Amino acid sequence: MADWVASSSQRERSRSAHRQVMVDLLPFAEDEDFTFVDLGAGTGAASRAVLDRYTAAKAVLADFSPQMMAEGMTSLASYEGRFRYVTMDLEAPGWPDGLPKTAHAVISSLCVHHVPDERKRQLFAEVLEHLEPGGWYLNYDPVGAASPVVADAWQRVGDRRDPDAPAARANRTPEQQRRWENHVRHISPLAPQLRWLEDAGFEAVDVYWKDLDNAIFGGRRPL
Repeated sequence: MADWVASSSQRERSRSAHRQVMVDLLPFAEDEDFTFVDLGAGTGAASRAVLDRYTAAKAVLADFSPQMMAEGMTSLASYEGRFRYVTMDLEAPGWPDGLPKTAHAVISSLCVHHVPDERKRQLFAEVLEHLEPGGWYLNYDPVGAASPVVADAWQRVGDRRDPDAPAARANRTPEQQRRWENHVRHISPLAPQLRWLEDAGFEAVDVYWKDLDNAIFGGRRPL
């Protein structure tokens, strides 16, 4: 956990522009009072971006890690009164009692790829059920390549952006390799996830931003 926190600032700087796209997609006035749920919220980076833009918004952050939530309570201290944490295991079916019965928006950031495909489908349906009519769900997540040719192209671009990446890949320790395999084992291609959102009943399903294997996609509960 200490190593993760120590490197988190650099990671979040690289993601801040992506999170702003998700913030811009939310259909609220900057002073509008609304409640959103942040699934797999971790230390609250995505929620902070929303709370900064929408000054009357309130966040309910759902996470399963006590360490992450403790770190989030510290990093969100300046938003006191505008947020709370709820314990939620994304892999377990159901909407915890601590989450609002309905929310004006739901976001998720870099977490849904950790759950198996069947749970993704189930989770998308649960999100729709707990959104207000007209409410949006936006998911920022890595996605899988549709073919080996696409995967090779993504890796080629990634290696050109980061010339140290090939050596790092070739010299992973057994522990680093284990963590990598655990990270990627449930990453799904984009096309079926869009279809699962539509199957759940979302409208306006689209890929609203994409860069290689990272995407922001989602849709709206019909009015």
